[in-house]
Amino acid sequence: MKLSDVQKRLQSPFPAHMVAWKAVAISKDRSRALLLAHIDARAVQDRLDAICPDHWEFSVEVIPGTPVPTVKGRLTVLGVSREDIGQAPDGDLSTLKAAASDALKRCAVHFGIGRYLYDLPRTWSDWDDTKRQPTHTPELPDWARPDHERTPGGAHLMQAMDQLRYELPEDLDLQREVYRHLKAALGSLHPTPHDPPHNQPGGPHAGRAA
Repeated sequence: MKLSDVQKRLQSPFPAHMVAWKAVAISKDRSRALLLAHIDARAVQDRLDAICPDHWEFSVEVIPGTPVPTVKGRLTVLGVSREDIGQAPDGDLSTLKAAASDALKRCAVHFGIGRYLYDLPRTWSDWDDTKRQPTHTPELPDWARPDHERTPGGAHLMQAMDQLRYELPEDLDLQREVYRHLKAALGSLHPTPHDPPHNQPGGPHAGRAA
């Protein structure tokens, strides 16, 4: 197996529920925020484990004398190495572990993992300053979604499958969550007469702008 053999799979978009949004600027009244899409380091690790589980490794070297924890990361995938710098954010997350996670994500971008997120426009959204998160998750365009999420019910089905990856959860609330996603997926594919599909008049999104 060569890197070129898996490049397209490495570069493919992540499921929408794995894309998070962080504020890069907040309005003076703390009610609006300029959001930037990103993924966490665990998503990068899962992508590499899924595609080439025994053929990647990551190492870091601490850079001393910096104002915030800073490391140089080195990610090797199928014998090809890429390096980049990772820094921890200010505040409670200012740790070497956070810097290492940042370095991993930056190195992964050199392999195309999550690079498409840089093409997403930054968007202003209503902001819940108490919870430190947007009040509504921004919608991703179709080109920034994996193929299965471009079909009716695909996103719900993949969320259910993700929760069932290892086994049926013992927690009753998690079981209900899996059931909810499966029911939504089936409802999207085979709507009942009393449950009009989203793309027909009378559906839950009727009247909203595209």
